[in-house]
Amino acid sequence: MNAESLLKSYQHFGIHLGLERIHQLLEKLDNPQQKVPIIHIAGTNGKGSVCAYLSSVLTEAGYRVGRYTSPHLIDWTERICINQKPISSTELQQYLERVIAATQNNTETPTQFEIITAAAWLYFAEQKADIAVIETGLGGRLDATNVCENPLACVITSISLEHWQILGPTVADIAGEKAGILKANCPAIIGELPESARMAIEKRIQELDCPATWVKPARDLGQGLAEYQLNPNTVKIKYQLPLLGKIQLMNSAIAIATIQTLQNQGWQISESAIENGIAKTQWPGRLQQTTWGNQKILIDGAHNPAAAIALREYVDNFSNYQPINWVIGILATKDSDDILKALLKKGDRLYLVPVPDQNSTSPAELAALAQSICPELTLCQTFPELKMALDAAVADNNLTVLCGSLYLVGHFLKQQKSQP
Repeated sequence: MNAESLLKSYQHFGIHLGLERIHQLLEKLDNPQQKVPIIHIAGTNGKGSVCAYLSSVLTEAGYRVGRYTSPHLIDWTERICINQKPISSTELQQYLERVIAATQNNTETPTQFEIITAAAWLYFAEQKADIAVIETGLGGRLDATNVCENPLACVITSISLEHWQILGPTVADIAGEKAGILKANCPAIIGELPESARMAIEKRIQELDCPATWVKPARDLGQGLAEYQLNPNTVKIKYQLPLLGKIQLMNSAIAIATIQTLQNQGWQISESAIENGIAKTQWPGRLQQTTWGNQKILIDGAHNPAAAIALREYVDNFSNYQPINWVIGILATKDSDDILKALLKKGDRLYLVPVPDQNSTSPAELAALAQSICPELTLCQTFPELKMALDAAVADNNLTVLCGSLYLVGHFLKQQKSQP
């Protein structure tokens, strides 16, 4: 069995939050999570970008850097990297086999996410990573990544309503779950939050006596340049911002503030390493300009309302408020109503598709919802698969944007690779 088939065999266990299974499994593997210093990152949006910035800067500074993120776009190997290089398919299979062997005689079967998380810890420990940048999967308090007592820093990027069925019905409830990654006396780096979320996080920070850094966005200097200064006593960093969208002023500032926290702990990271590391950062599938059939298109996950709002803001500026051709597929677990409300405007064209190999909302259901939300669409059409929708969308001269699910973006990138 290859890595994908090994992991698929655990898919039916679904999402089952809790730390008992992962602790039991890691103990059988000699607790690899205790052998690598980590930065732990939670949040609704921005986690992946911040992980990408941090791993790029730390690599530039000369460290051997592990990075664990989810979901992947094309291949499971993307989730586990050292110095931006994904684990090989062969190595991933071997590590998964070792982890699965360690589950024998467990009182409860681990979930798919717990299996690959354990493989990541084991890989980073055995590859002697100097530091690992670890992204939570879902929430924080009961997430399988939340197994380290003394992180170098804990980061919360943003909080909005998502996964409320699991994490709680309000933003404050969700904030409380994400605050579960904070540890006593460990530095906390926090992005801009809604007031109720901020209050929940502040309460937890006070309880744990965390040295806290509340980050403001970097200053936009224009022409892709930004500038960040945490306070008048810290150095002013001017850098090229490679990732698109206003939100990257926040995400890059969070990353730099986290790096400065490491510098205060004795990590050797120069100003040039920060500037060059940020400039070299890559994070595919998020406000990425690419092509389909020789036509320029934009792709973005935009899989929750906050991300959809940010995408609409970006495309309005990018297209000078012209109508957009939207190619959209949304998972059944997501808030389709608010995502479509954020994206759609009068005159837009909508091309709806299922998300392949996922439990997605049917295109017909999305079409009915979209027409009730925005009856002034120029076009609202459903398609059985992505290629047909993209071919139809790019035939029109308006900007085409593919979004609604990172799984759909990943499927697109696979199809793009196979294009002649």
